[in-house]
Amino acid sequence: MYIKDSTVKRIFKDAGADRISKEAIHEFATMVDKIAFESAKKSVNLSKHAKRKTVYGSDVELAFK
Repeated sequence: MYIKDSTVKRIFKDAGADRISKEAIHEFATMVDKIAFESAKKSVNLSKHAKRKTVYGSDVELAFK
């Protein structure tokens, strides 16, 4: 996994959760990892399509649309 448990806990705490189960932390981290990885792949493909080696913010923005 790319996202740490402590990061997930902080996100939930900031969102107002008092307690978070380990199952919820794991499931959330899994889903965030999946979304982030797919978006990164789309961003890379967009930059390659534009014949660039560098991924720009605009590529990331388009990947989420």
